[in-house]
Amino acid sequence: MEDRTAFVTGADHGLGLALTAGLLDRGWTVVAGRYNLQESALEALRRDGDHADRLTTVALDVSDSASVAEAARVTLADHPTIDLVVNNAAILGNRGLEHRIADGLDYDSIAETINVNSLGALRVVEALLPGVERSPMRRLCFVSSEAGSIARSHRPNWFGYSMSKCALNMAVSILFNDLRPRGYSFRVYHPGWMQTFMRGTPDTRATHTPQAAARLALEYFLDLEIDEDRLVMRDDRRDEWPW
Repeated sequence: MEDRTAFVTGADHGLGLALTAGLLDRGWTVVAGRYNLQESALEALRRDGDHADRLTTVALDVSDSASVAEAARVTLADHPTIDLVVNNAAILGNRGLEHRIADGLDYDSIAETINVNSLGALRVVEALLPGVERSPMRRLCFVSSEAGSIARSHRPNWFGYSMSKCALNMAVSILFNDLRPRGYSFRVYHPGWMQTFMRGTPDTRATHTPQAAARLALEYFLDLEIDEDRLVMRDDRRDEWPW
């Protein structure tokens, strides 16, 4: 395979870490955005694997424009061409998923969740756009959720998370209309229920491990035979979800 470079956000753990490992196993060069600056599984991945020369980590807080700009500057200095961007970074909010209006909403938490989950993806795409523009692949991928589907999500009290994913979907729709005529391709993916640490501890009742979810996601993200001529959100079975 020709040398290709991917940029992955939220790569410290969970799905982001599994996506990074999966791309490395497929021969990609990966720039992994890490929020946690301490020793992490990313360092173990670099140390224990046979792909140390293809993994670079950069400090990245997608909620902070200066952090995103610096991460992009460092990345593009070493990797002028970015073929694939995977916007995976997300949070539930400091009160978790549920906010009951009768108990009083935590507006700071809701705003923070929207800032990370939707505005964060826009910041990353904007900052890396010069590098993506140089690639013939020009693929932008977004990890969304059924929680952001107005038609299908009926979860009570998920104010911050559901609003953030719905806003992400709209942001991607606007990007699609802007960039699709310039040869960009898009993937919006709902990975399903995963055993991740977003709730603090993995939920063993969840359908997928991060590794299984990443494998299915990458099959879709990297499928060059599919040219979506309209924006769709697909799940782990490639079924289309309504907006």
